Amino acid sequence: MEGTWRLLKRHGWSWQQPTRRAIERDDAAVELWKKEVWPQVRAVRRPATAGSSSRMRPASR
Repeated sequence: MEGTWRLLKRHGWSWQQPTRRAIERDDAAVELWKKEVWPQVRAVRRPATAGSSSRMRPASR
């Protein structure tokens, strides 16, 4: 981690965060996305199934 910090610092990066939000930010659109889209995205998960952990070949049982 220390090497990464040195590399970033060498290129002018810092730990600082912006003090204000982006001008283009649309809070209403963000809230709408959180209420309508995020629950659908979050709900899509593959069910856990028994079998091989390898994606290259089917379960050998």
